[in-house]
Amino acid sequence: MDSEVEKLIEISKAAFHSDIHVGAPGEGGPPNYDSLEFHTRMQREGHLFTFEVEGTIVGGALLFRDGPILYVGRLFISPEFFRQGLGQRLMEEIEACYPDVQVAKLETPVWNVRTNRFYPKCGYVEVRRDQESVYFEKQLNQSGGERKNAG
Repeated sequence: MDSEVEKLIEISKAAFHSDIHVGAPGEGGPPNYDSLEFHTRMQREGHLFTFEVEGTIVGGALLFRDGPILYVGRLFISPEFFRQGLGQRLMEEIEACYPDVQVAKLETPVWNVRTNRFYPKCGYVEVRRDQESVYFEKQLNQSGGERKNAG
């Protein structure tokens, strides 16, 4: 088994279980948040992003690209690293990995007061909500391709 994937699952479980303190109706998480098979497949398909600080895995994300749109499917930081600015650093690193993406989109549960405060701090704007989710977007490259690598 891949020890990196195992560590990410451990962090995912701890992070999502901590949501009980910010409005979750019970302990749990999004679909497959604790599944080795799912995370292994996401890693193999290039969707699982590992976030390290000084050689320590502190979090991860599931990312899906569709042309000029990046979907942030999931973001998680180990609770021991909460409130240290690492979530914002992770979002910045994700955005830097996709310099040609024009917009990033994500959704979060309505009940999650932590994430509903966090994403606007990262520059995301609420575009709609329904009974279950709040949908956020962030314009990353409004000029439609002006960013270029020096070379």
